[in-house]
Amino acid sequence: MAKSSLGQDSESTAAVAVLKRAVELDAESRYQQALVCYQEGIDMLLQVLKEDAPDQPGCSTKESSKRSVLRTKISGYMDRAENIKKYLDQEKEDGKYHKQIKIEENATGFSYESLFREYLHETVTEVWVEDPYIRQTHQLYNFLRFCEMLIKKPCKGLGNTQQSIGLEEIKQSLRSHGVVLEISYSSSIHDREIRFNNGWMIKIGRGLDYFKRPQGRFSLGYCDLDLRPCHETTVDIFHNKHTKKI
Repeated sequence: MAKSSLGQDSESTAAVAVLKRAVELDAESRYQQALVCYQEGIDMLLQVLKEDAPDQPGCSTKESSKRSVLRTKISGYMDRAENIKKYLDQEKEDGKYHKQIKIEENATGFSYESLFREYLHETVTEVWVEDPYIRQTHQLYNFLRFCEMLIKKPCKGLGNTQQSIGLEEIKQSLRSHGVVLEISYSSSIHDREIRFNNGWMIKIGRGLDYFKRPQGRFSLGYCDLDLRPCHETTVDIFHNKHTKKI
């Protein structure tokens, strides 16, 4: 049997909610986030359209009319998403792209993978990390998790005694995955930034060290950083096609 109504099933309701959020973000000029929501909402509506094929028994004229309206809406959302994508591509081409993410105190859902995944493409073969605070044990673990994230993504590359030993161990481990880690030290840098050689540059107020200490070794968020509460910080993301190497 066909679904009784395209507008009342849970999948349609979820799609409408996502697209409503896309429109809100669009109106606030938060285009990158709006584009993600448009694409997700469109995919959900297309799935609804696919599941309610017109040749199914019981498909009424009223439902066929709703399908026609739905196709028109999908087309409109697709046009808007395409226009936003063209605009963002041009911003990146001109080196004007800037996105800011505000991480609130105790917020969750900001693992390295969640934060960086949309900027790591197959074109990335080199990554530069400038962070004067990769010294203490938990900071070395943060850097290790960042490296693990790079290994899992489709990209092709990449003081004191405790710091030196920890970084050297990470370096040897990365080498077994075909990734070369080059380390240099500076007594003057304070700013923190991460750059990929596909033009993306990310500046995080607290660097990689924006996670709070877990409540215990067996508490949620100890392993999965998406569940780990964060310190308040700001993430600024830029794109510069002509990013220079160090």
